[in-house]
Amino acid sequence: MQEHVRPTRNRREFLRDSCCGFGSLAALTMAYDEALRAAPAHDPLAPKPPHLQNAKAKSVIFLFMAGGPSHIETFDPKPLLNELDGQPRPAEFGEAKYQFVKKDAVLLGAKRTFRQYGQSGIEVSDLLPHTAACIDDIAVLRSCHGDMVVHSAAQYQLMTGRITPGFPSMGSWVVYGLGSEARSLPSYVVMPDPDGALEAGQPMYMNGFLPAVYQPTTFRAGDRPVLNLDLPAGVSREDRKKTVALIRALNEAAAEPGDDEFDARIRSYDLAFKMQTEAPATLDISNEPQETLDLYGVGVEPTHDYARRCLLARRLVEKGVRFVTVVSGGGPGNLQWDAHSDIEENHVRMAAQTDKPVAGLLQDLKRRGMLDETLVVWGGEFGRSPEAETRSDGKVGRDHHNLGFSMWMAGGGIKGGQAVGATDAIGLRAVEKPYHFRDIHTTILNQLGLDQDKLSYLHLGRKERLTQIHGKVIEEIA
Repeated sequence: MQEHVRPTRNRREFLRDSCCGFGSLAALTMAYDEALRAAPAHDPLAPKPPHLQNAKAKSVIFLFMAGGPSHIETFDPKPLLNELDGQPRPAEFGEAKYQFVKKDAVLLGAKRTFRQYGQSGIEVSDLLPHTAACIDDIAVLRSCHGDMVVHSAAQYQLMTGRITPGFPSMGSWVVYGLGSEARSLPSYVVMPDPDGALEAGQPMYMNGFLPAVYQPTTFRAGDRPVLNLDLPAGVSREDRKKTVALIRALNEAAAEPGDDEFDARIRSYDLAFKMQTEAPATLDISNEPQETLDLYGVGVEPTHDYARRCLLARRLVEKGVRFVTVVSGGGPGNLQWDAHSDIEENHVRMAAQTDKPVAGLLQDLKRRGMLDETLVVWGGEFGRSPEAETRSDGKVGRDHHNLGFSMWMAGGGIKGGQAVGATDAIGLRAVEKPYHFRDIHTTILNQLGLDQDKLSYLHLGRKERLTQIHGKVIEEIA
């Protein structure tokens, strides 16, 4: 029988001969997959150089005031609003869309008093005397605005730059761009409020379409933020190390190339083991000097919980954690900065819980020489309305307000001691140097040395980025 018509006699010849040699390509592909599985995995969390040479910050602490703190009661005094208290809004200020404010609502003046603080002379409300004492390190942005007036959509936009879930949070983008310097701790941590979840839920903090390795680690509320950090009784560290190695080997044997979810799960076992070596000491604040605990307000009410979490944030970034979100407010509306029914009661209570811890964090970072490389951001998903929201029980609050409100930044190369931008005379709309959430995001990235255009990810055929369309750096403070 001639060679070119000889029937295939075994599997090797079948792979070689089938479809003009395509079988050999299949064999090569299988061999490549096996080699890929056997090769040491690239660490996507390894530290990466920033895009820009003038990077000033290495990490971010976002103090998220959930629910929407009123700019009118905190950082943006409005004498004319007080004069017009109880009157309809003058037509020259234009219209605004609200959820609960009625068309016949009247303006509501602020009962808070403002005075100038620091060498910069910036006016701050008596709600925040401790923060006011740090005002020379703070750049107040009085002209922020967003697109949505409902909590969930506004929270998504604040965190991810989009008004719908499914997109990466700024914490995940930052870790994707810079990696992490913490080898035994998570790269991105969220510390929620013990009172409960928020309207946008966990998706606003998540990695979206970025690989799962960039998702946050959410700490538990209370004095034990991470459980099971101690080895079980009778189990040595060497035994646990062997167990983790066996789990890794079994997982890698079943892994498929490009399965980032499975890869993230494998890494989570390794991180859990590493955390048993370093995290207990980092999360145990009892070894802090009493003077430091007092500075934050740890151990006394009403500051203890938020103070403890702010102190943990400092300890985490000190160990190389890249992004930490510390949430104030959770659960039903009035447990957040969501002052629909009684603006005075709500804001006095929420400010009392957070003012001293926030100032303690700034002062502690500064005296440790960490403020220069740690960017601290304060703000909520929107502000509160100049109009009164009057409830059936006669209590008066303020509705959600996205057209103009205040946020602030400090540290990380930010030029403090200034108030940038302005709302109109009644606090209705940002009119001078208005800054959208995307400009806030762009400025955060800029301080970290990240270029908003280079920090992109190909998703569904499109290069996505945090800022969606082009944001601008707030040059006055950067």
